[in-house]
Amino acid sequence: MSGHGTPIPMTSATCGPLSGEAHVPGDKSISHRSLILGAMAVGETVVTGLLEGEDVLDTAKAMRAFGAEVTRDDDGTWHIHGVGVGGFAEPENVIDCGNSGTGVRLIMGSMASSPITATFTGDASLNKRPMARVTDPIALFGAQAVGRAGGRLPMTIVGAADPVPVRYVVPVPSAQVKSAVLLAGLNAPGQTVVIEKEATRDHTERMLAGFGAEITTEQTDEGHVITLTGRPELKPQTIIVPRDPSSAAFPVCAAIITPGSDVLVPNIGLNPTRAGLFYTLQDMGADLTFENMREEGGEPVADLRAKFSPALKGIEVPPARAASMIDEYPVLSVVAAYAQGDTVMRGVKELRVKESDRIEAMATGLRLNGVEVEDGPDWWIVKGRGHGNVPGGATCASHLDHRIAMSFLVMGMASQAPVSVDDGGPIATSFPIFEGLMADLGAQISRS
Repeated sequence: MSGHGTPIPMTSATCGPLSGEAHVPGDKSISHRSLILGAMAVGETVVTGLLEGEDVLDTAKAMRAFGAEVTRDDDGTWHIHGVGVGGFAEPENVIDCGNSGTGVRLIMGSMASSPITATFTGDASLNKRPMARVTDPIALFGAQAVGRAGGRLPMTIVGAADPVPVRYVVPVPSAQVKSAVLLAGLNAPGQTVVIEKEATRDHTERMLAGFGAEITTEQTDEGHVITLTGRPELKPQTIIVPRDPSSAAFPVCAAIITPGSDVLVPNIGLNPTRAGLFYTLQDMGADLTFENMREEGGEPVADLRAKFSPALKGIEVPPARAASMIDEYPVLSVVAAYAQGDTVMRGVKELRVKESDRIEAMATGLRLNGVEVEDGPDWWIVKGRGHGNVPGGATCASHLDHRIAMSFLVMGMASQAPVSVDDGGPIATSFPIFEGLMADLGAQISRS
């Protein structure tokens, strides 16, 4: 059962060519951070293009609970009147972060160095996910965490009354962990240093600099070193949120595998720490081009044009690219099913602790639809059948995971028989207009 209501079974059937423009929602990562940093600034931050999916709306509610004034105009413009670094009030009620691992981990970090207490919970999926990866480093600032066995939600965080700066080496590549530590470091005196052995998406660093924080990054023998000077007065910003590359992945991949398709996806953020999927698709022989490349709000942006690509080939995805496309491996595995030969994906153990075990979920569903998959703790291989040879015909479990649900619905657009998912409800957490957008392009997705 969906954590967001009654299950919504969906079926995707073979369709004609997909064509037109796909105006996908705003970037989820930047939307979360706009609300949190706006709440920690002094004055009014104005945001347009915010993703209004359930995950981000839950973060907006949380910022209100911590004392910020967060409002929305009828035209979709958001206003955040911040309380300043260290100015969070203690929430009166439990903070429900729904399905959002990004939301809960970043919010925990943002309040960890303030002398307040907050209790966090989420839906059935989020309450299974590990939080120790964040509670361990925020404990170094002086915060305390009490949760269920295995470091799971519901969990209470007691913020540090006298926070100290931290030097922290991130043990596994995770933008969420890095960001939580940096947000906690905002209210700690002195310099907080985060060291990544492998660079991850850098929206937090870019946005902290934009809000006026003193932050530097450098590459050393230790790795990617980020140094933040604590207790700045963050300055409010006007933010135009670029469109989400993770959401763009679905119409792009659907066009690539669906005969005759030609789809333009405008205004997509191409931050180098996020764009790995698109370069991987090009390596596989996809007809995918970047048009009108430009920069907006410090982020590279382009219009993506994706066309049907009948001669896709399997490749070995460079493991170093994993951090820049970790959320896109599920839909990449669908494209791999339509390629000739094996697509090998390594260095992807992070997929096993997302909204679901995404390797297990995709491997099981692909096998049910006639595609051979091999998998291990940190790798998986999809044995492509080539265009027109994917049987389909199965119902796949979404495991309360929006990206699993959308990936299998994309698969059904070019398979021999329709593909169904048991619950498409979680799609609303990140891509609430998915069904309508895909229908406008020509997809045949129905609720059953």
